[in-house]
Amino acid sequence: MHGSERKDGMHSTPEDDPRPKLWPKVLGSIAIVGFMVGLMIGRITTPDPTRLQQVETTTNGLVLWFNNEPQLHGEHIDGAVALLFNAEGQPQRGELKLEGRDVRWRVQRSDKGLLLNLLAARPLHGDWHGVTEGGRWRLQISLREE
Repeated sequence: MHGSERKDGMHSTPEDDPRPKLWPKVLGSIAIVGFMVGLMIGRITTPDPTRLQQVETTTNGLVLWFNNEPQLHGEHIDGAVALLFNAEGQPQRGELKLEGRDVRWRVQRSDKGLLLNLLAARPLHGDWHGVTEGGRWRLQISLREE
């Protein structure tokens, strides 16, 4: 073989294979199916985001209902009670009576979740505890004046 020119239909380079190349298609299909299965498994195993469902007033505080237990951080700041929840929900506000005096509360969104502020004319002190009840999580906030 001295060159690649054709001599009687014979030459040194093989002709192109007319059959389709299936290996790239098989690998692409496997990749797509694997990606879709991974998305489905991720969707199933991801827990629902924590949501504030309801706020109720009581005689000495508030009751907050969540779909599951949120991370909670609470402080007493200059006579007000502030609670930060790692949860989603709608802004709300209201008022309750504590020993005949008004206490205003407000739930607002913040960059770290929901912020609950309780404010009165006199300094407030609050205690809170949560418990799972009926498939939901209930946070009881008890208030008293200092």
